[in-house]
Amino acid sequence: MKIEQIYTGCLAEAAYYIQSNGEAAIIDPLRETAPYIERADNDNAKIKYIFLTHFHADFVSGQVDLAKKTGAKIVFGPTASAEYEIHVAKDGEEFKVGDITLKMLHTPGHTLESTSILLLDAKGKEQCVFTGDTLFIGDVGRPDLAIKQGALTEEDLARKLFNSLRTKIMTLPDHVVVYPNHGAGSACGKKMSKETFDTLGNQKATNYALRADMTEDQFVKEVLTGLSAPPQYFPKNAGMNKKVNDTIDEIIRRGTTPIEPAEFKTLAKEMDALILDVRSQAEFVKEHIPGSIFIGLDGQFAPWVGALILDIDQKIILVTPFGREEEAVTRLSRIGYDNSLGYLNGGLEAWKAAGFEVDSIKKITAQEFEHALKENTINVLDVRKKSEYESEHLVSVLNSPLDTINRDMKNLDPEKTYYVHCAGGYRSVIFESILKSRGYHNLIDIAGGFAAIKNDTKVPMTEYVCPSTLL
Repeated sequence: MKIEQIYTGCLAEAAYYIQSNGEAAIIDPLRETAPYIERADNDNAKIKYIFLTHFHADFVSGQVDLAKKTGAKIVFGPTASAEYEIHVAKDGEEFKVGDITLKMLHTPGHTLESTSILLLDAKGKEQCVFTGDTLFIGDVGRPDLAIKQGALTEEDLARKLFNSLRTKIMTLPDHVVVYPNHGAGSACGKKMSKETFDTLGNQKATNYALRADMTEDQFVKEVLTGLSAPPQYFPKNAGMNKKVNDTIDEIIRRGTTPIEPAEFKTLAKEMDALILDVRSQAEFVKEHIPGSIFIGLDGQFAPWVGALILDIDQKIILVTPFGREEEAVTRLSRIGYDNSLGYLNGGLEAWKAAGFEVDSIKKITAQEFEHALKENTINVLDVRKKSEYESEHLVSVLNSPLDTINRDMKNLDPEKTYYVHCAGGYRSVIFESILKSRGYHNLIDIAGGFAAIKNDTKVPMTEYVCPSTLL
């Protein structure tokens, strides 16, 4: 028996490859199919089943393409309904994969169809449970993402989640290993650990939501406290996961088309294609195409794309690091942004060689910022999340979170100069690029962000308070 957790850091997502005696199962696959097929081929195994713990909201899963390529059966839990062929399993239904058994445990709460999958070894002993978004390490799934299903409220789903945990998960032996669908950094929960698996016994001892003396009302209150609004792309991805979408092969073929500078400029102007620059923030600050948006591949790329680019059908043309064109297109497709038209052939050097202009962002060090703060009254924007700001921030500085920029931009004056910082420098450049693309040009980036200001200056700060949530 082989169990492999395939963890994708950008999405804080875990898919699973399970193999026994020449047969394999995949749980919660991402959009691309090659990693799963290659693993099965290396083991001389046939993929028999593709299990989905629920209809995911934070990424587009790849079950339809994978089933077409392998002949595997797609399996969901009770109440699931899709526009493609699926097997809707009953609570307690068992599936044989080689010498092991996978047993469906219907655990509604995060969504109505949410189902955990218990693995039994060849002797019928419980070994591990794949909990999807029902139980995380240190947390449980948020119960506010499916409240449009009929007349259900988030409190109704929280109560279902409480009972699912108590009657289906916590009754399992303490030695059982918990394999969740997400880790720290995902917006599907608020207090997830950086650890990506644990024993159930340790979770019973340490996870706030599994306290033995916890009442249902206490659970509901604690689970619902501190939840911020989910990212705007979540319901769009959940909807896509119930439909048949473009194949990943077609999306990659289209998105990795090289585009010469003149055509690139025409596409941006005449087809209203968004220029998305995915290089490093240092490269973007130094020079970029006017009007382009920066969201770098080496940060939390996909979640920020989904949070900030409101139209999931937006036509996108890419400025990429050399050799990373397919990576950019693949990571966009994971969250349903399938309309990449191609990338700038030759990058910024080709753009400049064609005689087209570039823009830049003014950057200063933390020490230079400290000096400017002493010399004049200046406008400073802290673009970290509200929870980060409330935990600790510079005295008398405005919080303007990146994730609400599309709503809050109207509160900023394009005639004023703003000094901008985030935690380390990635989000501030995203923020500045969006503002610049919409006519705000008096922006100064503080290199190294809050960390540099805290470590390298004596700028006054509020007293640190441990955040109650990381959302």
